[in-house]
Amino acid sequence: MEQFIIQGGIPAKGSVRPQGNKNEALPVVCAAIMNPVGTTIRNIPDIQDVRNLIKLLEHLGVKVTPVRKGDFHDLEIDSSDIHTQDLPEEISSQIRGSVTLMGALLGRTGKIYLPKPGGDKIGRRRIDTHLMAMEALGATVHVERTGYSIEAKQLRGAEILLDEASVTGTENAIMAASVAQGITIIENAASEPHVQGLCRYMIAQGVKIEGVGSNLLTIHGIDGYENLKPANHTIGPDYLEIGSFISIAALTGGEITISDVYPRDLRMIKMVFERLGIVFDYVLNGSQTDLLVPAKQNMKIQTDVHGEIPKLDDAPWPAFPADMVSIALVAATQCDGTILIHEKMFESRLYFTDKLISMGAKIVLCDPHRAVIIGPSELHGATLVSPDIRAGMALVIAALGANGESHIQNIVQVDRGYEKIDERLRALGLEIKRVKV
Repeated sequence: MEQFIIQGGIPAKGSVRPQGNKNEALPVVCAAIMNPVGTTIRNIPDIQDVRNLIKLLEHLGVKVTPVRKGDFHDLEIDSSDIHTQDLPEEISSQIRGSVTLMGALLGRTGKIYLPKPGGDKIGRRRIDTHLMAMEALGATVHVERTGYSIEAKQLRGAEILLDEASVTGTENAIMAASVAQGITIIENAASEPHVQGLCRYMIAQGVKIEGVGSNLLTIHGIDGYENLKPANHTIGPDYLEIGSFISIAALTGGEITISDVYPRDLRMIKMVFERLGIVFDYVLNGSQTDLLVPAKQNMKIQTDVHGEIPKLDDAPWPAFPADMVSIALVAATQCDGTILIHEKMFESRLYFTDKLISMGAKIVLCDPHRAVIIGPSELHGATLVSPDIRAGMALVIAALGANGESHIQNIVQVDRGYEKIDERLRALGLEIKRVKV
């Protein structure tokens, strides 16, 4: 096993380019197996979740070849010879993204056996919405103790009202509906940037999709995967990682530039950080937009009208992303003032706050969904265990802003979502090293 050893209190300085959006790469790579003529997906983050997904594809008979030898950022995907529809439990249990093979394989082969997917242990992550969508499109679902057997002789368009705005549930419905016969209308659809990216990829392959970016999607099915046109796709920048780097700059008192960002994806993140007293600016750099986080931030929490304690909560896009809650919570510990954080979606996400308390943070965990943060508090180094991807990164950020040395264990969780994060942080002048234990 490996751990990070971090020396805190050093200002970040320099420039960093964000990785490709993890949550877009996983469904798009899954969707790529629907096209039998092959496709190239670019700007994929080289992270453990993607590598596990590639193992699943290769088990199915899909050929995944780096465009440049040894570089997994740009991949050629050849699915002309899929020879099984059964996914191995050993790999599926390590990655939540395996669930998005449901719509892809159903659309390509007409059936799939999906073991219970893995992923972060942040609370119950129901799969009911996915199964309901597949049944609405004409599939038969058999729920078994260890997984799900799904089969469809003919996918047909339907009107689908999702019982929750599930991101991966929406993505599965988009993929299956794209190759179905007839028109599908998806109401209460998720509309996150990664869902939009998947829609753009399907549109490039000849599928007409209306309402991209809204919660009402109309998909004109092309009646069979054989009718998909050759198309390539480039993954957009990971706005969640960008938010993490903004927090790192603020907590270390440094100044960094994050290159080639999509400002539209960062509107709510910008609004929330400004409420914490953390600001950043956009700078045009030729054809791309860079983001500058200046040093010496105010870091004073803005109260609500009449001086009332503000609340930060998450909700489906375009509201504040659930995956940014852990990052914003750590930032709040270093801001002057009090704020209530309400994490509505996952009942176990806030449990990592006990680790921040052990570092000196002033946090009252009211219940599984709410925490009151009182700042600023002086953080000191500690030995910590990373529980999931986002909490793991939040602990890295806390350690970078703390006094003294911290040891962060179980960093495989961080590696699942952040590409070579230790190397990229060292490039910003920060002291972090990876050691085997």
